[in-house]
Amino acid sequence: MRQIAHTVALAATAIGLMAGIAGHAEAEAKKYKIYLSNNFVGNDWRQQMERVANVSVSKGPLEGRVDLKIENVENTVQAQINSLNNIIRSKPDAILIDAGSDTALNPTIKKACDAGIVVISFDQVVTEPCAYALESDWKRIPAVMAEWMAQQLGGKGKVFVDRGLAGAPISAALEKGYLDVLKKYPGIEVVGSYNGEYALGPEQAGVASLLAAHPQVDGILTQGYGSGAIKALQDAGRTIVPVVGFTYNSSALACAKTEGAKCILGSNPAYLSSEAIKLAVDILDTGKKPAERHVLVNGDFLATAPFKSELYPDAVTQVIEIGKNAFPDAPPGLTLPITPDWVTITAAEASGS
Repeated sequence: MRQIAHTVALAATAIGLMAGIAGHAEAEAKKYKIYLSNNFVGNDWRQQMERVANVSVSKGPLEGRVDLKIENVENTVQAQINSLNNIIRSKPDAILIDAGSDTALNPTIKKACDAGIVVISFDQVVTEPCAYALESDWKRIPAVMAEWMAQQLGGKGKVFVDRGLAGAPISAALEKGYLDVLKKYPGIEVVGSYNGEYALGPEQAGVASLLAAHPQVDGILTQGYGSGAIKALQDAGRTIVPVVGFTYNSSALACAKTEGAKCILGSNPAYLSSEAIKLAVDILDTGKKPAERHVLVNGDFLATAPFKSELYPDAVTQVIEIGKNAFPDAPPGLTLPITPDWVTITAAEASGS
């Protein structure tokens, strides 16, 4: 009888272990419904952001794990709130939000959290404590680039500053970051501002309008391409001045090919959407939350000449080289770098070509 009881106990233990393994495998294989709420699609970055989100759930570790639905709304806070309320009613596992306001969406986001939905704001992040905030380091990026500009100008000169996209949290952070550093240099004067909207046309038009009103400008700090500012200078027959921009392929090429151009380009990778999806799946799989609400992504800077930041000594700056980090055969609006390290997204996939 003792032997029979022992055999039954072993069998029960084995069944329990098998059930546990099966349960774990089932948990790992579970498919999650995830929504991505995007308030603006009027530039290359946002379009690439959506493409890489779709690609990242079609292969690699997330293949078959995510039913991803992207909801684009017009660029008003109320439109995004209305869309989010509809999404919440559909009871998804997670919602990812590229937000039109850092505060106005908070009550709606809190409603989602209270319903047990994992909420991750990314790129343009929110202040609601229950939502994770995955973003580039928007204190570091403008500080390094404004420091570079001050060095180029020798601490003296007149500059234009891009205000970005009206109402966008990152735009406010970038403008503040530029101005906070420039204030340390009494010889540098901001003589004009414009709304570049992270798009090439508005950037070029905004700079062109300011050039018509100001006979002297010594530097331009954009929140977008930088190449639009260079083109406006060329069209106006003005001297090419130091320009701050971001790592679009056309920006890197313009800086590398334009005679006399001096540039620094900050990196805000479009694959933040992919990182947000992966973070959501990790939280849903394990139930474990990140140690910090804020999850920061640091990309390399590109510049026309070596630069070492004193404010952030660990910031990495690559010298722009055609064929290495500027690609004549790739689409001009391609944002660099293209892919996170846990999945391979090609330039063709990221650009939709």
